[in-house]
Amino acid sequence: MAKKRKVGNLLALAVLAVMQDEAMHRYQIAARLRDYGKDRDLDIKWGSLYTVVQNLAKAGFLEVVGSEREGSRPERVIYRITAAGRDELVDWTRELIAEPEPEPGRFLAGLSILAVLPPDEVAGLLGRRLTVLDEQIAQVKQELAELAATLPRLFLIESEYGLAVLAAEAEWTRAFRAELIEGTFPDMAEWQAWHRSGSAVDSARARAYVEGADTTTGQ
Repeated sequence: MAKKRKVGNLLALAVLAVMQDEAMHRYQIAARLRDYGKDRDLDIKWGSLYTVVQNLAKAGFLEVVGSEREGSRPERVIYRITAAGRDELVDWTRELIAEPEPEPGRFLAGLSILAVLPPDEVAGLLGRRLTVLDEQIAQVKQELAELAATLPRLFLIESEYGLAVLAAEAEWTRAFRAELIEGTFPDMAEWQAWHRSGSAVDSARARAYVEGADTTTGQ
């Protein structure tokens, strides 16, 4: 089970990671995060960076080591990672790698209420999704090929994983769409009938599903 972290925002983990080698002020931290591509790996909300850095300092994971001023600009506080911060970075990374956690997303949310749309429309929407997925896969492959010429594979692992996830999603989506187009998806006739009758949800079946949901939700 995931630990309750003093600073649980994943942006905090990225900040600790980029500060291992040198002290920096907040603007340098932001530049380093962009340089290392962390804005692609994490859903970074840049407006929260200041608060995250402050919270890391309050938790004892960063410490103030000085400040600097350039011209008329406001004074910039310089931070460095502490021993406790390094320990937190290592422990948190171990947890993320070793312990799987459900990661619900927008696609899963849409799939969970798919019955509100007729199957023909779903097939069309999945076709649009596949077009985007195929473009993303091609782009990531190209980026990986270019980066592999200058970076060790160790620093490209997250991109490899992202590519594998995209490819798996595309494969599943393509197979599911084929079932809808070919009419081989189970209960297709009933699904179509719901929409012909103007009712996208069969109440009796919905209740039966919810009552048996413990097989998938653990409740």
